[in-house]
Amino acid sequence: MTVLAVIGAQWGDESKGKIVDLLAQRADVVVRFQGGSNAGHTVVNTKGKFALHLLPVGVLDPRIVSVIANGVVVDPEVVLSEIADLEARGIPVTNLKISDRAHIVMPYHRIQDQLQEQSRGEWKLGTTLRGIGPAYEDKAARDGLRVVDLMDLESLHERLAYIVGQKNRLFSAVFGAAPISFHDVFESVRAYADRLRPYVCDTVELLHDAYSAGKNIILEGAQATLLDVEFGTYPTVTSSSPSIGTACTGTGLPPKAIDRVVGIFKAYYSRVGNGPFPTELSGDLGHAIRERGGEYGTTTGRPRRVGWFDAVLGKYAAKINGFDYCIINALDVLDEFETVKICVGYEHDTGRIDRVPADVNLLSRCRPIYEDMPGWRTPTTAARSFEDLPPRAQAYIDRIGQLIGCPSAIVTVGLHRDCTITRVPLL
Repeated sequence: MTVLAVIGAQWGDESKGKIVDLLAQRADVVVRFQGGSNAGHTVVNTKGKFALHLLPVGVLDPRIVSVIANGVVVDPEVVLSEIADLEARGIPVTNLKISDRAHIVMPYHRIQDQLQEQSRGEWKLGTTLRGIGPAYEDKAARDGLRVVDLMDLESLHERLAYIVGQKNRLFSAVFGAAPISFHDVFESVRAYADRLRPYVCDTVELLHDAYSAGKNIILEGAQATLLDVEFGTYPTVTSSSPSIGTACTGTGLPPKAIDRVVGIFKAYYSRVGNGPFPTELSGDLGHAIRERGGEYGTTTGRPRRVGWFDAVLGKYAAKINGFDYCIINALDVLDEFETVKICVGYEHDTGRIDRVPADVNLLSRCRPIYEDMPGWRTPTTAARSFEDLPPRAQAYIDRIGQLIGCPSAIVTVGLHRDCTITRVPLL
């Protein structure tokens, strides 16, 4: 029995979906524990290519119990659409469980998200406009609706009437926007409730039963540590905490249940949206990495910003999460470069900085101090063992592990599940 937490270590888009899909072959339960449909996991396996936003990656294998846990904010429209898409492709979604404690993304949350983002002007955060932030706002303000509330339409009617009234006052007074129809919102919720009902259960009990029975459980995070609302490059972060703590609060499993924590990195860095990025590359070099890596958002389609590996940020993520191992994805993207660089510190007007400052204005003025390493200039996609890699590629991977204080367990050299080098079995 193993409970394994899979945590994004950068700004997201580290190919966590690929890794969960790989590890899920030996798992009994896969649990999504935070975030909403602003996440996107791309998976390529023998069944095809899939882009999942809310469904756990384990849903691609009907043998696996796939859980959307209480820490997730659930957009019923997205969940139901993804279920329909998979079933249309011949993949039965028969083992999906949705927490009755999970909060719901309502139609008015998407409207609020758009209005808030428009009002920020030059301070725009670059959100996906899917209502995730407002849903978490209502959760914290105790004005949210949970999946369990959708199961009792009679009491929901009165509660929803109050909430829609509050939203209309907000939209009118603050944003000068038109009111929304309570009737339309309620009718959409009624339709969602009937279709979601077969999947809803007490996932806290389900997970504790699975743990007691000695099942292999993967806890699947969305987004990543540098987008954590607590520890990320605030305010250009997500609205939840993708770090290890939410693997517990987002599922109901205690900390002592988690056996291993693995951090997912790419062999370089990328991010979508605004915010500081010390190693960001522009021009031909940045374009080459972006194109070789297919660096376009799964959810938004936006081109991602790209840059060299930042070991200062990597070490920070490893500290916060207590990574037992790291996984380095997309090594093959760097195959053609004569020199590869790793940021080992920052230069600032005040002197050298070897930590991640809370002040993002300070971080945005940091200049990377690079350690240059010779590139291998040899295709790596066919490698299936660490020894198959060119010696310079091996040295690059090992140097990253030394700098962030976390050894690598897996290295991947392509999108497909088979393009994987396993150094340490994790399940």
